[in-house]
Amino acid sequence: MRLNGKSALVTGAGRGIGAAVAEAFAAEGAWVWVSDLDPNAPEGVAARIGKCARPLVLDVRQPDDWSAAEQAILAHSGRLDVLVNNAGITGLGASAAQDVETVTLDDWRAVLATNLEGVVLGCQMAIRAMRAGGAGSIINIASRSGHVGIPAAAAYAASKAAVLNHTRSVALYCAERDLNIRCNSISPAAILTPMWEPMLGDGPDREDRMAEFVADTPLRRFGEPAEVAALAVLLASEEARYMTGADVTLDGGLLAGTAARPEVAR
Repeated sequence: MRLNGKSALVTGAGRGIGAAVAEAFAAEGAWVWVSDLDPNAPEGVAARIGKCARPLVLDVRQPDDWSAAEQAILAHSGRLDVLVNNAGITGLGASAAQDVETVTLDDWRAVLATNLEGVVLGCQMAIRAMRAGGAGSIINIASRSGHVGIPAAAAYAASKAAVLNHTRSVALYCAERDLNIRCNSISPAAILTPMWEPMLGDGPDREDRMAEFVADTPLRRFGEPAEVAALAVLLASEEARYMTGADVTLDGGLLAGTAARPEVAR
């Protein structure tokens, strides 16, 4: 029960990483607000978790939605201890291309509005709400794509790079004011979430497609949402109370370089 008694809000928690984080937090004793833009998505996750979770419709792009969330959380729990800024989009489902040469400003702004501005607004709300409790932990879900260039997903890569740096700014801001509010980020790589399903399909070649996507990953597999959630639990807990302004990569070794596989001796 590493999060016993804590009040937590997870954005984009209707599926994938966000849902896994919400479930892990509840299992560790936290009261969890399961939020999502889709009004139907958080209902199922909250019902699966049980009495220590409540669904919340939240469009992270809208300041008024954040204000309403803050009011609901403080009215119910009197405090907010943990915020996980997980909501995000790739932009790759848009009709136009996302590469550096042809991405339109509208498509660029749509990605940054969710991935970056949503994080900015979330951090602002969390700092306000966490002051009352005298401490807190903000966890921003960045990406391995924020550490490297992604020519075919320029807006996504730029947004996640900005999240990494904003995490540091928030951490320093809170530290210089003695707020005892920590801010860290997690940078996952290929995590097997519903986002991948259109690319993997359900045909006989699914396993081959999966192997192809992680061929450059030293550990040669996809990560699991539960593995991201386990790291989020650590950052939310008192075990990480000296950790702020940090980013933790969860990428199967991608950023470490390449792994040479020795031939089997004959």
